[in-house]
Amino acid sequence: MLRQLSSVALATLTLAVPAWADPLTRFDVAEDHTRFLFAPTPVHDDGLPAYGNPFVTQGYIYEAGTLDGGLEGVNPDGSPVFPKKVIGTWTCDGRFVGDGAHTTTGTFIISRQVFQFDDGDLIIAQGAELADYGVPMPRVITGGLGDYAGLEGVLVQTNLGMSEGLGTRIQFVIETSQDHAQLKP
Repeated sequence: MLRQLSSVALATLTLAVPAWADPLTRFDVAEDHTRFLFAPTPVHDDGLPAYGNPFVTQGYIYEAGTLDGGLEGVNPDGSPVFPKKVIGTWTCDGRFVGDGAHTTTGTFIISRQVFQFDDGDLIIAQGAELADYGVPMPRVITGGLGDYAGLEGVLVQTNLGMSEGLGTRIQFVIETSQDHAQLKP
């Protein structure tokens, strides 16, 4: 009897695994412009963050390709445009470098990003962020939980541009350490 119950329990757990249980290697992020906060100083004369200004922001993690073609991911009130495609929450904190928010090319932010997926998996990555659009930039994966525990690799970030509400839209691709063997000297 116990063996039959164990088999039934195992079958139930197996069937309960969500369709998105395989580890993702690609996903999009839409920053919620209503959740972006920065310090009162230092700022430029126009009030935008200057070099050294700390910030924190959050947004929605979407299925890969959701934001292709310049689609917005956040409504003016901060809610997701595609709620059924949201697969997690993105949190980013860091500091502005370069010429702060006035930087037009190159590195303008050094940050830590936390990707909390709805299935309980988590990725933490750190690195530079570019002001440039469409330019891939690798970030070091510094930690993970669930399917991403012990993952060695990089998270390649490509800035797709700013939304109408001034939230950033980003695509991410996970590449393993083997994919980036060419980065070794």
